[in-house]
Amino acid sequence: MDPLKQKLIEKKASEVKPPVTIIGPIGWARANLFAGWVNSILTIVTLYLLWKIVPPFIKWAFFNSLWYSTGTECHKAGGACWSVISKNFRFMIFGFYPHDLQWRPLMAMIILVVLLFYSRNRNHWKKPLAYAWIAGLIIMGLLMKGGLFGLTTVESTQWGGLPLTLLLAIFGLTAAYPLGVLLALGRQSRLPAIKTICIIYIEMIRGVPLISLLFMSSVVFPLFLPEGVNVNAILRAQAAIILFTAAYIAEVVRGGLQGMSRGQYEAAESLGLNYYQTMRLVILPQALKIVIPPSVSILISAFKDTSLVVIIALFDLLKTTQSVLSDPKWMGFSAEAYIFIAMIYFFCCFFMSNYSRRLERELSTSN
Repeated sequence: MDPLKQKLIEKKASEVKPPVTIIGPIGWARANLFAGWVNSILTIVTLYLLWKIVPPFIKWAFFNSLWYSTGTECHKAGGACWSVISKNFRFMIFGFYPHDLQWRPLMAMIILVVLLFYSRNRNHWKKPLAYAWIAGLIIMGLLMKGGLFGLTTVESTQWGGLPLTLLLAIFGLTAAYPLGVLLALGRQSRLPAIKTICIIYIEMIRGVPLISLLFMSSVVFPLFLPEGVNVNAILRAQAAIILFTAAYIAEVVRGGLQGMSRGQYEAAESLGLNYYQTMRLVILPQALKIVIPPSVSILISAFKDTSLVVIIALFDLLKTTQSVLSDPKWMGFSAEAYIFIAMIYFFCCFFMSNYSRRLERELSTSN
């Protein structure tokens, strides 16, 4: 064939666009939604279910809903009663904390959120950040408890709602992770006594549900205390959450330690590093990077499990919501209240999951 004619044919072919059934929205739909008869049937069934569910839900949640009405008006309307949240918002969030002093737990939560967001940047992981956390925790405790600087004392029995949930979650997860690392190192120890103690502890804690530990901390533990001695119920629940979560973290970290090759230990020994230096400088930085995804999964589960303190009469966010729903005026509107609670839990869990993915990228764990 004539070379000039062949070039013209190739030019014309390059100018011809592929059919719309291959590219664009139609091509995407064919490749992802209607690729085969099974996929097509599933797509049609899914679209039908969405058509039956989504429009009624939007009508119930927005068009027929009431936002600032009484319970009686909500019962007559027939739509969503978001008034159960707007009318009881302060009690759901702060529980029995004195109404005129609720600015104090609000400030404590703001300080906590600011510290968490500031700590997201790894460039800030320096000594000043540790001092900021120490100062922030002292200020938060002072705001919640009072008793100094003219602040009225508020007993911990009046703490509740979202501040209590965040308190149990943040402090519990923060304390459980280093304890879990120590347990994992102890289980890998060459000293039989330490290894046996760690194995017994980990297996015993992982063999019982968190509810049983909460009941033991609330009911059984006080029986062993001397007469007249009492430990705060919040501290007992916090200890149970820490001990429970640490056992699961220990097994995850142990998996990361077992993933380290023998060459890493030998390289550290050749440099003259002792056991503490080897773990701190060589082994743990690599092992903890490997186990970021499962560790965050356990921490998210532990955060959601803090809602179980409701069974030992602590008025966390879930308990205050249940108290509102027990009022005859607001009975029957549990869906709206629990949707609100679910959104709070989802936001917190999504923040943790999103940060873990960002941390993985920054540490290049996939390389």
